Amino acid sequence: MIYMMLLIVVFGGAVLCAQSSINGRLGSEVGILESAWLTFVMGTMVSFLIGFFFEPHYSLNLFTAPRWQLTGAFFGVAYMLIVVFAMPRLGAAATTVAVISGQLLMSLLIDNFGWFNNAVIPLDRSRFAAVILLAIALFFIYKSNVTAKTQQKLN
Repeated sequence: MIYMMLLIVVFGGAVLCAQSSINGRLGSEVGILESAWLTFVMGTMVSFLIGFFFEPHYSLNLFTAPRWQLTGAFFGVAYMLIVVFAMPRLGAAATTVAVISGQLLMSLLIDNFGWFNNAVIPLDRSRFAAVILLAIALFFIYKSNVTAKTQQKLN
């Protein structure tokens, strides 16, 4: 079951990258805010329909949940605007690895300190090595992007 969940999450990451690439292209043609607006409007409609028909009843709702838990929506807006802006400028691979780097760093902090009522999972050597390796991957991917752009200008 855990392997199935990992595969689903990997698929979610692939879909997120495709969505970022599509929105980045759309944003460069119609505008960053327009692209983000379309994503949020469509997301609102789809989420409403799924929630209306399939969401079970919970003891709390958006009006009674702790206020700090509602701040995640603002992070989603910031993420969308940043990615739509960065994707056409950095390329899909560099933008995605940079996003994953940020996610990894924050997730390690959340795990290490148990923020947001999560279980504490200490930062150890293997987790620290993962950060270093991902930073190296980001460096090489970005460097290859710069090299490819330089070669295109020469041709």
